[in-house]
Amino acid sequence: MGKKDLLKLIISLIICQLAGVIGSLFTSPAIPTWYASLKKPSFNPPNWVFSPVWITLFVLMGISLFLLWRKTAEDKKVKTAVMFFAIQLVLNMCWSAIFFGLKAPFFAFIEIIFLWIAILLTILKSYKVSKAAGALLIPYILWVSFAAVLNFFLWNLNA
Repeated sequence: MGKKDLLKLIISLIICQLAGVIGSLFTSPAIPTWYASLKKPSFNPPNWVFSPVWITLFVLMGISLFLLWRKTAEDKKVKTAVMFFAIQLVLNMCWSAIFFGLKAPFFAFIEIIFLWIAILLTILKSYKVSKAAGALLIPYILWVSFAAVLNFFLWNLNA
């Protein structure tokens, strides 16, 4: 890997981790207060699980973005995959703002459905550019699937 690719990898990782940091600005203050007061389903993981899972997922996303970015930028498939990647990343941050910032589990549930669709489209579009880039996002969609179920139960238990 040359210096140019190494720089692209580092930037891709920073972009994705930065999305996580932005989401945590809404999440962190709400965990010991509002979130702690919610009725939770029996399958709700302990709070300490979320941070390492998300850090890992954002690393996988960063590598996926890098694999897309190192392809020819003029390629229409690359542009489309990167566009969907950007959309899902913004939706990811919005979910944290809605669920934890606005304390609105119902609206967060609606939003996470759009996020899930955006991730699926990102996987499909990325896979056309790089099979590895698409495959690296599979743990992400699995976790967001679980998060959607959890969000649904949190909304219903606390409505």
